[in-house]
Amino acid sequence: MTADQYADRRVQGLSLRDLPKISLHDHLDGGVRPATILELAAETGVPTPANEVRQLRRWFAEQADSGSLTEYLKTFDLVTAVMQTEEALTRIAREYVVDLARDGVIYGEVRWAPEQHLTGGLTLAQAVDAVQRGIEQGEDEADAAGDSIRVAQLLSAMRHNDRAREVAELAVAFRERGVVAFDIAGPEDGFPASQHRETFDYLAAEFFPVTVHAGEAAGPASIRSALVDGRALRLGHGVRIAEDLQIIEQEGDEVQVQFGDLARWVRDREIPLELSPSSNLQTGAIARWGDELADHPFDLLYQLGFSVTVNTDNRTMSGTTLTRELGLLVDAFDYDLDDLETFQFNAASAAFLPVEEREELVEMIAEGFER
Repeated sequence: MTADQYADRRVQGLSLRDLPKISLHDHLDGGVRPATILELAAETGVPTPANEVRQLRRWFAEQADSGSLTEYLKTFDLVTAVMQTEEALTRIAREYVVDLARDGVIYGEVRWAPEQHLTGGLTLAQAVDAVQRGIEQGEDEADAAGDSIRVAQLLSAMRHNDRAREVAELAVAFRERGVVAFDIAGPEDGFPASQHRETFDYLAAEFFPVTVHAGEAAGPASIRSALVDGRALRLGHGVRIAEDLQIIEQEGDEVQVQFGDLARWVRDREIPLELSPSSNLQTGAIARWGDELADHPFDLLYQLGFSVTVNTDNRTMSGTTLTRELGLLVDAFDYDLDDLETFQFNAASAAFLPVEEREELVEMIAEGFER
């Protein structure tokens, strides 16, 4: 089912779209409206693989369903090409916030890599300023439409480049101007967090929060590096932590599991997993377990007590929304409202916000689910 088809999905009589949600792992360049891509491409002379919105959506879907993170990431070449001016960044950020609000998101963290938006002459700081303006415009527009939302920036450095320290310093400089955390993204396999240990040392000294893409295209060793070298407070995806679990016996719904030291640490310390079901399937992150969403170890991790959260990763590439991701999980694992509420509580508790503000989000979620 498409995102539009899931927009009207109900669980126990309540609309999934109307339920209050938290979005922790959603890329700005992965959520650009196809119509906006075509308009900006026409203005700047960027070639596109299609000239009509429906055709462009189909192209993204075909590319994203490759089963390879490397191939999946190639779709971003087109998108970033039209995101090289202040005007474009501001527009895209504004539309991004409005789209989240329409999906029932009350708090979101948008991650993006400023270093990928400089070919038009912008500085890193100018790019961040442009996105922040768009976020604030989007919040105002959503509020005027009756949808209250707050969105914060999460700055990513590309792990295969050499600008991590520069982006980290930028993030710290903007900590009072909309930036709440730092991330490393890009090709995970072969580029562990340990390669940026000095940058993570700096961030730790500044008491600045970190999440790291790990456990998507690489396994437990990458997760270990994210935690030990990166001091990650959350794991970007982290789905392959399930490789550190050994199923001893399974009978019906009862599963006996032996934990590896890494998996036990992540579970016992309640380190949040930023799981993205559709994306994890498309990039091959769950290939070890199967090729259907029902094969995703999401439910195993949830039943074992891991702090699982539900995310979209890249809404345009995956043709999805947070509402759709929740609906897919309901279909795959027969979850009810209590389960969906737990996922939102986990996300609210994991947000890179002061504890008082996280508690407010928890209250908003509880009230929304009660209604």
